[in-house]
Amino acid sequence: MTAYETYCQIRLLHSRGLSFNQIGRELGIDPETAAKYAALASFPRRSTPKRASKLDPFKPVITRWLERHAYSATQIYQRLCAEEGYVGGFSIVKTYVRAVRPVRRPAFLSLAFAPGEAAQVDWGCAGTIALGNTRRRLSFFVMVLCHSRMAYVEFTCGEATEHFLACHHNALEFFGGTPGVILIDNLKTGVLSHRFGQRAVFNPRYLDFAAHYGFEPRACNVRKANEKGRVENAVGYVKKNFLAGRDLPNSLGAVNTAARHWMDSIANVRNHGETHKQPTELFLIEKPALRPLPAVPADTSVTRAVRVTARCRVVLDTNRYSVPSLYASQSITLKVFADRLCLYHAHNLIASHPRSYERHRDFENPDHIKEILDQRRRARDAKWLLAFYALSPQSEYYYQQLAARSLQARAHVNRIVALTNIYGPEKVALAMDDAIACEAFSSQYIENILQQRERHTPQPGPLHLTRRADLLEIELPPADISLYDQPNKP
Repeated sequence: MTAYETYCQIRLLHSRGLSFNQIGRELGIDPETAAKYAALASFPRRSTPKRASKLDPFKPVITRWLERHAYSATQIYQRLCAEEGYVGGFSIVKTYVRAVRPVRRPAFLSLAFAPGEAAQVDWGCAGTIALGNTRRRLSFFVMVLCHSRMAYVEFTCGEATEHFLACHHNALEFFGGTPGVILIDNLKTGVLSHRFGQRAVFNPRYLDFAAHYGFEPRACNVRKANEKGRVENAVGYVKKNFLAGRDLPNSLGAVNTAARHWMDSIANVRNHGETHKQPTELFLIEKPALRPLPAVPADTSVTRAVRVTARCRVVLDTNRYSVPSLYASQSITLKVFADRLCLYHAHNLIASHPRSYERHRDFENPDHIKEILDQRRRARDAKWLLAFYALSPQSEYYYQQLAARSLQARAHVNRIVALTNIYGPEKVALAMDDAIACEAFSSQYIENILQQRERHTPQPGPLHLTRRADLLEIELPPADISLYDQPNKP
């Protein structure tokens, strides 16, 4: 049979006015073949006879069974072999069942919410972010008011309890009120367990937070993401509109600043696809229905007991944070916030640090080790003072005079002892005796005495005249002093 490409060439050459003989010579085919295919309006397709299948006699039975019940392909195969005498394979049964089984897609109701009635919460993943020499997973928190679709987005480097509660607090502050219900997923920071057909067991920490702000927490049924479809759509919108094609800065604060600008300029002022209105427009109706925020914000920290190391450090996420040396090797209380950490001993705040999301960093407050340094300094000063007393019997008297005249007597002592490494103890002791005789009490005086004694003074030589002898024998007239004898004129 002539190939499809040959058929196309025949049609092309014939449309250009070539005869069938010319077409035959050009393509190397018989002129009658060229005439035959030039007359056809379309290329004839080869019809392949359908091969009979072992399953053909049983197809009506399979269709009848599927209309009664949604049997699986394995059940259909087992019944065919046991009841109908089928001897074929399982793969053709599975293929046929998949082809004829009616597709049943789930149906959902369109939910309507009154202003201030509910909000929905979910997490999304934005890849990773570089913080110093560390790459951390970047997550984003989304809360959507169900009536107005007003959205709040915040990026974090964790999804722990302190991040979950802090993002809730920031979202409610952003909205300026609290909805009646907040619908969440079955994440462990909010729900401890949720068995099928039973009520969810909420995390006590989340229940305390909800009671403080006055909303009712609710959990979706397991694997029923459609129950919080508004926030699911918002998470997808953040990925497709804010994150897609955007190079995020290597700073969590800069990312959240960009997200806030995106919320104010795009997300909350666009015409929503469902409401066909701007979320900010509907929010003007919903905001008065929100419950007022409490006067005191809730505590969003997580408290745990930690032990201070011998080097005055506590460890969190591989980072080390300093505490005062007084509490070395003791057990203290650590309160971890999303942005900071506070350390307490017997309900007293002893240290606080900004939280770092880098790894293997050491953060030291100089005041925390000041006591250790003072102890070392006092021990070092005592050692230098003993060395000073050993220089001369007059050393103690000299130190008393230094203390009476100077506020930094120890510094003078240390410098005088250091001079012994340059000039030797004997010379320093003699210089100290001379300084006492002159009542010069300072390390600078002793250093000057030592330098003067070490300085080499050349012996004077004979006088050499540099002028001519005739210039040296000039005779000058005597001075006239009669002017001083004249009386003073009035």
